[in-house]
Amino acid sequence: MNSRLRSGLPGLAYSALLFAALSASPAFAQDAASASEVTVNEAVLDLYIETRTQQPASAVAPADREALRSELVDLYLLSEQPQAETLAQNPRVQAQLELQERGILANIVASDFLMKNQATEQEILDEYARQIELAPQFDFKARHILVPTQALATEIIAELEAGGDFQELAREHSTDSSADQGGDLGWFSPDRMVQPFSQAVSALEDGAYTTEPVQTQFGWHVILREDSRNSEPPTLESVRDVLKQSIEQNRLRSYIQSLRSANGE
Repeated sequence: MNSRLRSGLPGLAYSALLFAALSASPAFAQDAASASEVTVNEAVLDLYIETRTQQPASAVAPADREALRSELVDLYLLSEQPQAETLAQNPRVQAQLELQERGILANIVASDFLMKNQATEQEILDEYARQIELAPQFDFKARHILVPTQALATEIIAELEAGGDFQELAREHSTDSSADQGGDLGWFSPDRMVQPFSQAVSALEDGAYTTEPVQTQFGWHVILREDSRNSEPPTLESVRDVLKQSIEQNRLRSYIQSLRSANGE
Protein backbone atom coordinates (compact mmCIF):
# COMPACT_ATOMS: atom_id res chain seq x y z
CA MET A 1 0.00 0.00 0.00
CA ASN A 2 1.13 3.56 -0.64
CA SER A 3 3.43 4.71 2.18
CA ARG A 4 1.37 7.84 2.83
CA LEU A 5 -1.39 5.57 4.16
CA ARG A 6 0.86 4.14 6.86
CA SER A 7 0.43 6.84 9.47
CA GLY A 8 -2.54 7.49 11.71
CA LEU A 9 -4.27 10.79 10.96
CA PRO A 10 -6.37 13.08 13.18
CA GLY A 11 -10.12 13.22 12.92
CA LEU A 12 -10.89 9.51 13.23
CA ALA A 13 -11.27 7.48 16.41
CA TYR A 14 -8.82 4.82 15.22
CA SER A 15 -5.98 4.06 17.63
CA ALA A 16 -2.38 3.61 16.53
CA LEU A 17 -2.32 0.24 18.30
CA LEU A 18 -5.36 -1.03 16.38
CA PHE A 19 -4.01 0.31 13.09
CA ALA A 20 -0.69 -1.47 13.64
CA ALA A 21 -2.51 -4.74 14.35
CA LEU A 22 -4.79 -4.57 11.32
CA SER A 23 -2.19 -3.42 8.82
CA ALA A 24 0.76 -5.55 9.94
CA SER A 25 -0.53 -8.80 11.43
CA PRO A 26 -1.91 -11.51 9.07
CA ALA A 27 -3.38 -13.29 12.09
CA PHE A 28 -5.62 -10.32 12.75
CA ALA A 29 -7.02 -9.98 9.24
CA GLN A 30 -10.55 -11.18 8.57
CA ASP A 31 -11.09 -14.48 6.76
CA ALA A 32 -12.80 -14.52 3.35
CA ALA A 33 -16.06 -15.90 4.70
CA SER A 34 -16.42 -13.23 7.38
CA ALA A 35 -15.45 -10.46 5.01
CA SER A 36 -18.02 -11.51 2.46
CA GLU A 37 -20.76 -10.98 5.03
CA VAL A 38 -19.78 -7.35 5.72
CA THR A 39 -21.46 -4.59 3.75
CA VAL A 40 -19.37 -1.42 3.85
CA ASN A 41 -21.26 1.84 3.55
CA GLU A 42 -19.65 3.62 0.58
CA ALA A 43 -20.14 7.05 2.13
CA VAL A 44 -18.38 5.83 5.27
CA LEU A 45 -15.61 4.35 3.13
CA ASP A 46 -15.10 7.64 1.29
CA LEU A 47 -14.88 9.53 4.59
CA TYR A 48 -12.49 6.93 6.00
CA ILE A 49 -10.26 7.24 2.93
CA GLU A 50 -10.26 11.05 3.08
CA THR A 51 -9.46 10.99 6.79
CA ARG A 52 -6.63 8.49 6.38
CA THR A 53 -5.07 10.06 3.28
CA GLN A 54 -6.01 13.75 3.64
CA GLN A 55 -7.08 13.87 0.00
CA PRO A 56 -10.34 13.34 -1.92
CA ALA A 57 -11.44 9.71 -2.08
CA SER A 58 -11.68 10.01 -5.87
CA ALA A 59 -7.95 10.76 -6.03
CA VAL A 60 -6.92 7.54 -4.30
CA ALA A 61 -5.61 4.74 -6.51
CA PRO A 62 -7.91 1.67 -6.81
CA ALA A 63 -5.38 -0.60 -5.08
CA ASP A 64 -5.11 1.79 -2.14
CA ARG A 65 -8.89 2.11 -2.02
CA GLU A 66 -9.26 -1.65 -1.71
CA ALA A 67 -6.59 -1.81 0.99
CA LEU A 68 -8.43 0.84 2.96
CA ARG A 69 -11.74 -0.94 2.38
CA SER A 70 -10.12 -4.02 3.92
CA GLU A 71 -9.10 -2.00 6.96
CA LEU A 72 -12.62 -0.64 7.30
CA VAL A 73 -14.07 -4.15 7.08
CA ASP A 74 -11.85 -5.07 10.05
CA LEU A 75 -13.35 -2.17 11.98
CA TYR A 76 -16.87 -3.29 11.08
CA LEU A 77 -16.09 -6.85 12.17
CA LEU A 78 -14.61 -5.80 15.49
CA SER A 79 -17.47 -3.42 16.26
CA GLU A 80 -20.03 -6.14 15.49
CA GLN A 81 -18.60 -8.77 17.83
CA PRO A 82 -20.99 -9.96 20.60
CA GLN A 83 -18.89 -8.38 23.33
CA ALA A 84 -19.13 -4.98 21.63
CA GLU A 85 -22.73 -4.56 22.77
CA THR A 86 -21.78 -5.44 26.34
CA LEU A 87 -18.75 -3.16 26.34
CA ALA A 88 -20.86 -0.34 24.93
CA GLN A 89 -22.85 -0.35 28.20
CA ASN A 90 -19.77 0.74 30.13
CA PRO A 91 -20.42 4.32 31.34
CA ARG A 92 -17.01 5.53 30.16
CA VAL A 93 -17.51 4.01 26.71
CA GLN A 94 -20.96 5.59 26.51
CA ALA A 95 -19.41 8.92 27.49
CA GLN A 96 -16.76 8.53 24.77
CA LEU A 97 -19.39 7.74 22.15
CA GLU A 98 -21.58 10.67 23.20
CA LEU A 99 -18.62 13.05 23.26
CA GLN A 100 -17.54 11.98 19.78
CA GLU A 101 -21.06 12.32 18.38
CA ARG A 102 -21.64 15.71 19.97
CA GLY A 103 -18.23 16.92 18.82
CA ILE A 104 -18.97 15.96 15.22
CA LEU A 105 -22.42 17.55 15.28
CA ALA A 106 -21.14 20.71 16.98
CA ASN A 107 -18.41 21.11 14.35
CA ILE A 108 -20.93 20.64 11.56
CA VAL A 109 -23.29 23.24 13.05
CA ALA A 110 -20.39 25.68 13.59
CA SER A 111 -19.17 25.18 10.01
CA ASP A 112 -22.67 25.73 8.68
CA PHE A 113 -23.02 28.91 10.76
CA LEU A 114 -19.69 30.27 9.52
CA MET A 115 -20.57 29.47 5.91
CA LYS A 116 -23.84 31.40 6.23
CA ASN A 117 -22.32 34.30 8.16
CA GLN A 118 -19.14 35.16 6.32
CA ALA A 119 -17.45 38.51 6.85
CA THR A 120 -18.34 41.13 4.26
CA GLU A 121 -15.76 43.23 2.45
CA GLN A 122 -16.89 46.31 4.38
CA GLU A 123 -16.48 44.50 7.70
CA ILE A 124 -12.96 43.49 6.71
CA LEU A 125 -12.11 47.08 5.71
CA ASP A 126 -13.56 48.43 8.95
CA GLU A 127 -11.63 45.92 11.06
CA TYR A 128 -8.44 46.71 9.16
CA ALA A 129 -8.90 50.43 9.86
CA ARG A 130 -9.58 49.69 13.54
CA GLN A 131 -6.46 47.55 13.86
CA ILE A 132 -4.32 50.19 12.14
CA GLU A 133 -5.64 52.80 14.54
CA LEU A 134 -4.81 50.61 17.54
CA ALA A 135 -1.38 49.58 16.25
CA PRO A 136 1.72 51.23 17.74
CA GLN A 137 2.89 54.22 15.73
CA PHE A 138 6.58 53.61 16.35
CA ASP A 139 9.10 50.80 16.29
CA PHE A 140 12.04 50.92 18.68
CA LYS A 141 15.63 49.76 18.70
CA ALA A 142 16.76 48.99 22.22
CA ARG A 143 19.15 47.15 24.48
CA HIS A 144 18.49 45.82 27.96
CA ILE A 145 20.20 44.28 30.93
CA LEU A 146 18.16 41.61 32.71
CA VAL A 147 19.07 40.72 36.30
CA PRO A 148 17.30 38.74 39.04
CA THR A 149 17.07 41.46 41.70
CA GLN A 150 16.03 45.08 41.96
CA ALA A 151 19.12 45.85 44.02
CA LEU A 152 21.47 44.68 41.26
CA ALA A 153 19.52 46.63 38.63
CA THR A 154 19.83 49.75 40.81
CA GLU A 155 23.60 49.22 41.10
CA ILE A 156 23.89 48.92 37.31
CA ILE A 157 21.99 52.17 36.81
CA ALA A 158 24.42 53.83 39.24
CA GLU A 159 27.33 52.52 37.18
CA LEU A 160 25.75 53.93 34.01
CA GLU A 161 25.32 57.31 35.68
CA ALA A 162 29.00 57.17 36.61
CA GLY A 163 29.91 56.72 32.95
CA GLY A 164 29.72 52.95 32.59
CA ASP A 165 29.34 51.36 29.18
CA PHE A 166 25.88 49.83 28.68
CA GLN A 167 27.06 47.04 26.38
CA GLU A 168 29.88 45.99 28.68
CA LEU A 169 27.54 45.98 31.68
CA ALA A 170 25.08 43.85 29.72
CA ARG A 171 27.80 41.32 28.87
CA GLU A 172 28.87 41.22 32.49
CA HIS A 173 25.54 41.07 34.28
CA SER A 174 22.61 40.24 31.99
CA THR A 175 21.02 36.80 32.26
CA ASP A 176 19.21 37.24 28.94
CA SER A 177 20.34 35.47 25.74
CA SER A 178 21.12 38.90 24.29
CA ALA A 179 23.96 39.42 26.78
CA ASP A 180 26.66 38.37 24.30
CA GLN A 181 25.38 41.06 21.92
CA GLY A 182 25.57 43.73 24.59
CA GLY A 183 21.85 43.37 25.34
CA ASP A 184 20.86 44.18 21.74
CA LEU A 185 17.16 43.46 21.01
CA GLY A 186 17.19 44.92 17.51
CA TRP A 187 14.10 46.62 16.11
CA PHE A 188 10.71 45.65 17.52
CA SER A 189 7.14 46.83 17.81
CA PRO A 190 6.25 47.58 21.46
CA ASP A 191 3.23 45.27 21.30
CA ARG A 192 5.66 42.35 20.94
CA MET A 193 6.99 42.97 24.43
CA VAL A 194 5.39 42.47 27.82
CA GLN A 195 3.52 45.59 28.91
CA PRO A 196 5.87 46.98 31.62
CA PHE A 197 8.80 46.70 29.20
CA SER A 198 6.98 48.29 26.25
CA GLN A 199 5.64 51.10 28.42
CA ALA A 200 9.13 51.88 29.69
CA VAL A 201 10.63 51.89 26.18
CA SER A 202 7.84 54.12 24.85
CA ALA A 203 8.38 56.63 27.66
CA LEU A 204 12.11 57.04 26.93
CA GLU A 205 13.77 59.43 24.52
CA ASP A 206 16.17 58.07 21.90
CA GLY A 207 19.57 57.56 23.53
CA ALA A 208 18.17 57.48 27.07
CA TYR A 209 18.08 54.61 29.56
CA THR A 210 15.68 53.89 32.40
CA THR A 211 16.68 55.54 35.67
CA GLU A 212 14.55 53.13 37.68
CA PRO A 213 14.58 49.31 37.33
CA VAL A 214 11.68 47.89 35.30
CA GLN A 215 10.11 44.71 36.63
CA THR A 216 8.53 42.02 34.44
CA GLN A 217 7.84 38.33 35.02
CA PHE A 218 11.36 37.65 33.72
CA GLY A 219 13.16 39.75 36.31
CA TRP A 220 14.44 43.33 36.56
CA HIS A 221 15.46 45.30 33.47
CA VAL A 222 17.63 48.29 32.72
CA ILE A 223 16.62 49.49 29.25
CA LEU A 224 18.42 51.68 26.73
CA ARG A 225 16.34 53.05 23.84
CA GLU A 226 18.78 53.59 21.00
CA ASP A 227 16.50 54.68 18.18
CA SER A 228 12.89 54.91 16.96
CA ARG A 229 11.08 55.06 13.64
CA ASN A 230 7.55 55.26 12.27
CA SER A 231 6.03 51.79 12.09
CA GLU A 232 4.89 50.43 8.74
CA PRO A 233 1.43 48.84 8.99
CA PRO A 234 0.85 45.58 7.14
CA THR A 235 -0.99 45.78 3.85
CA LEU A 236 -4.65 44.83 3.77
CA GLU A 237 -4.00 41.85 1.51
CA SER A 238 -1.33 40.44 3.82
CA VAL A 239 -3.79 40.29 6.74
CA ARG A 240 -7.10 39.87 4.92
CA ASP A 241 -7.49 36.18 5.76
CA VAL A 242 -6.61 36.75 9.41
CA LEU A 243 -9.10 39.62 9.70
CA LYS A 244 -11.81 37.60 7.98
CA GLN A 245 -11.29 34.66 10.31
CA SER A 246 -11.24 36.92 13.37
CA ILE A 247 -14.53 38.59 12.43
CA GLU A 248 -16.22 35.27 11.76
CA GLN A 249 -14.88 33.63 14.92
CA ASN A 250 -16.12 36.57 16.99
CA ARG A 251 -19.51 36.18 15.33
CA LEU A 252 -19.55 32.49 16.19
CA ARG A 253 -18.59 33.23 19.80
CA SER A 254 -21.44 35.74 20.03
CA TYR A 255 -23.83 33.14 18.62
CA ILE A 256 -22.68 30.56 21.17
CA GLN A 257 -23.05 33.12 23.96
CA SER A 258 -26.62 33.83 22.81
CA LEU A 259 -27.33 30.09 23.01
CA ARG A 260 -25.91 29.99 26.54
CA SER A 261 -28.02 32.99 27.57
CA ALA A 262 -31.15 31.45 26.10
CA ASN A 263 -30.38 28.31 28.06
CA GLY A 264 -29.95 30.24 31.30
CA GLU A 265 -26.19 29.75 31.43
